[in-house]
Amino acid sequence: MKFDYSNIATPWLDSYDGVPPTLDYPEKTMSGALLETAAAEGRYPALSFMGRKISFAEMAANIELTARSFHALGVRPGQRVLVCLPNVPQAIYCLYGLNRIGAVPAMVHPLSAVGEIVYYMDEAECDIAVTLDQFYAKFMDVRAQRPIGKLIIARVSEELPFPLNIGQKLMTERKFPRLTEDAGTLSWKSLMKLGTAYDGPYVADKDFRSEAVVLFSGGTTGVTKGIMLSDLNFNALAIQTAAMSKEEVHHCRMLAAMPVFHGFGLGVCIHTTIFSGGTAILVPRFNVKSYAKLIKTTRPNFIAGVPTLFEAITRNEYLKGADLSCLRGVFSGGDSLSIELKKKFDKFLAEHNAGVRVREGYGTTECVTACCLTPHDKEKEGSIGIPFPDTYFKICKPGTCDELPYGEEGEICLTGPSMMLGYINHEEENRDTLRKHADGHVWLHTGDLGIMDEEGFIYFRQRIKRMIVTSGYNVYPSQIENILEGHPAVQRSCVIGVPDPYKMQKVKAFVVLKKGVENTPELIEDIMAHCRRHIAKYAMPYDIEVRDSLPTTLVGKVAYTLLS
Repeated sequence: MKFDYSNIATPWLDSYDGVPPTLDYPEKTMSGALLETAAAEGRYPALSFMGRKISFAEMAANIELTARSFHALGVRPGQRVLVCLPNVPQAIYCLYGLNRIGAVPAMVHPLSAVGEIVYYMDEAECDIAVTLDQFYAKFMDVRAQRPIGKLIIARVSEELPFPLNIGQKLMTERKFPRLTEDAGTLSWKSLMKLGTAYDGPYVADKDFRSEAVVLFSGGTTGVTKGIMLSDLNFNALAIQTAAMSKEEVHHCRMLAAMPVFHGFGLGVCIHTTIFSGGTAILVPRFNVKSYAKLIKTTRPNFIAGVPTLFEAITRNEYLKGADLSCLRGVFSGGDSLSIELKKKFDKFLAEHNAGVRVREGYGTTECVTACCLTPHDKEKEGSIGIPFPDTYFKICKPGTCDELPYGEEGEICLTGPSMMLGYINHEEENRDTLRKHADGHVWLHTGDLGIMDEEGFIYFRQRIKRMIVTSGYNVYPSQIENILEGHPAVQRSCVIGVPDPYKMQKVKAFVVLKKGVENTPELIEDIMAHCRRHIAKYAMPYDIEVRDSLPTTLVGKVAYTLLS
């Protein structure tokens, strides 16, 4: 059924007068919708993990057990829990299990540095965290900086088939610090025992329009913030994505290489797929050899990724001679796909018997992920496509709510059912980002520059916000600069993104040393070591260039556009 949009407690205010929604959106939570699908699909595989197939029925049972377990642990509706996991089954159980009891998973990158995790936990006000045993030592360092009420440690071997689970224990897990269970730390198995022993009520009466997931992004200022997303946001995305795909999504196989803590990975690769009754093939860690093997053995119908992934595929010697006729759709997002790379990848697909071409899309974490996609039957060079159903775009004069004519460059603004609830505790930026226009509706100001043509095709030009996207991950220069300037030898710094054929952009740092400090290879290595202690690997500068001074604007700000 269609619901009354006038009652939505989100920034997407009121229905569009005379323009009713074209799709039906369920009045259900993420977990409620998924469990309904699971009941219908039964023994069909919902997840595939390193050779093990997990049916919808088994996944549903594990989600319910996880929900009971967290409730027995004391987690209550509205409480946020940090989920710091790669693409492993436990991440899926946490996502939907916490949702089942009305709690909110805050999804973060497990390779984040200690200081970043402390920041995420403070930002989302988390007292409980879930991670893998390989990150146990890092979380002990986190705990030394801020309290963690409960730390839950999962193991990959717990979800592997025999004999891979034995190999994982002997070859990998035995190298990690031994887990000491106490009042504040428990294993995933111990958590599940709490749920097994609990037989009381646990399912929350949750409003599908309320906060369901927190993802982190930098918004328009480049300062990392927690983004509150609702059940409606994710379920609407799933329905819109399926409508835009052209090909049948039900019983499809999606190669989920994009991570669960990323809007693209969580919203499209995982939630859309299993919401629609398909199989999400979980890829916990990407490398070209294992990825090629997965493509050959699982024969996925859909691949979604960032341009870096497609660049890597074209260079993948292990895919030589592979038959890709299984593909029904290939989607690129998370960063701009260059015209050259698109041509190169389309040629690669054709040479490997694929009957599809890569379709470029556009989105922001503020609307979960994709909200614009190239149609299956028409593409325009340089365009990121047309808006999803029930999602509206306009181009505004930067800094204003004034709409510009077709063909003029301005800020991309959008509104629709996947638009976020807002940032956690950043009211000023909420006011700047979610603005009520003269038409009476609230629009998301993306901070990106673009153009719309007369057919409604959108062309992304560049980011207004000073943010670096490397391998699909957002890197915020101001945060890296703060760390660089925390080194005793650094007076001033500036971080930029420079073009890279593989990562699309890579991080480069410029520093001015303090008076009297000599520029030596040993000093540069010491600054690099300082960065490695505080910065995630994907955000590390590949180069540090020492300068006598940095260029500045007339008002004294660093003119980063003059650096290269």
